[in-house]
Amino acid sequence: MAIARSPQFVLDCPDPRVLAEFYGALLGWPSRVHEPGVWISISSGEHHIHFQAVDPETYRPPQWPGQEVPQQVHLDVDVDDLDEAEAAVLALGATKHEHQPGTTFRVFLDPAGHPFCLCQG
Repeated sequence: MAIARSPQFVLDCPDPRVLAEFYGALLGWPSRVHEPGVWISISSGEHHIHFQAVDPETYRPPQWPGQEVPQQVHLDVDVDDLDEAEAAVLALGATKHEHQPGTTFRVFLDPAGHPFCLCQG
């Protein structure tokens, strides 16, 4: 018997609105503002991702693949076509990481510097 259910990710970031818009567009999920500038969520109705504000002066984005500032968490999303998905996330404001360790997935950074992967699904 499970102790908990409905896992949800919370990403620290300097601007929750920017990341909620980015991931909302990537996944086609609407956003909900709980506290403007502090806490915003996106949801499929079944799955949820939350974005929490941290001090932009002290925020340090993860440095992947190095470990000086570990990635701590990242998202993998399945896509039908890597090339089409790459073009779409770049248009949303993602950056393709220079280190690409595989051929069935591609590593990108969201607008706050969190790594995420587009995976051939």
